[in-house]
Amino acid sequence: MQAVQTSSIEAGSRPKLAVQCRSLVKEFGTAQTRVRVLRGIDVDIELGKQTFLVGPSGCGKTTLVSLMAGLLTATEGSVHVLGTEIAKLRSSSLVDFRAKNLGFVFQQFNLIPALNALENAAVPLVVQGQSMHRAIKDVERLFEKLDMVPHRLKYPNQLSGGQQQRVAVARALIHQPRLIICDEPTASLDAEAGHAVMELLSELAAAPDRAVLVVTHDSRIFSFADTIIHLSDGQVLRVEEQTATEVQHEN
Repeated sequence: MQAVQTSSIEAGSRPKLAVQCRSLVKEFGTAQTRVRVLRGIDVDIELGKQTFLVGPSGCGKTTLVSLMAGLLTATEGSVHVLGTEIAKLRSSSLVDFRAKNLGFVFQQFNLIPALNALENAAVPLVVQGQSMHRAIKDVERLFEKLDMVPHRLKYPNQLSGGQQQRVAVARALIHQPRLIICDEPTASLDAEAGHAVMELLSELAAAPDRAVLVVTHDSRIFSFADTIIHLSDGQVLRVEEQTATEVQHEN
C-alpha cells in the first residue's frame, strides 16, 4: 500500500484536524464552458466536533464534500484528510483509505433492496473482509442502541423513512470511521424523525478522535452543530463557533 502523506504542519504527530482544505479551487468544463464552482476555499474540520456545511443550492457544498471524500480531484489547492493528502493516493489506496476511515449517510439512504436491515448495516465490515455472519453480530449490538432490534430482519421496503435512516446511520458507524459525512440526512424526514437522527449522530458519533460533517440547509437542526461553515458562491462566507450552551438540544 502507498505510504501515507502527511501535511508539514502535522507531520510526526496525530492530526488534530479531520480535514484541512487550502486554496481549494474546482472547475468543471473547458474553454468557454468552464465553470468555477469553488473559488479558493480554506476550511478546517476539527476532530471531536460536529461541523455543519450550509448554504443555498448551487453554492458548492456537494462539490466540496466530494473533494474531501476523494470522489473528485481539485483543479487547484490541497485536501488533507486525517493527515493524508488524498490526491496523492493511487486509486486502490484511496479506496482502502475511504473504506477504513470514512462513513457516509446519504439523503436517499442507498440501502440495498435484496438485503435486510442487519445485512445492509454490515456491508462496510464485509467490504473490509469480515464474514457476513461475524459482521451481523457487531451490527446487532449497535441496533440495540438504535432501537432497531424489532426491525432487524425487515427489508428496506418494509421500513419507514426514519427506520431506513437509522439503518443508514448504523452502516456509517459500524466500522468506526474517524470521519462521518452526512449529506442532507434530515431532508426527507419530519421534524421529530430528523431530531432523532441528529441525536443519534451526536451520541454515537461524537468522540475526541472522530469528526462528523453534516451538509444541510435544514435550519431546524443547526443547534446540533459545534461549528457552522456558511458557503456562498463557492466561497466561505463566515464560520460560526457555537458555545456549549448554544449546542444543548431539546429532548
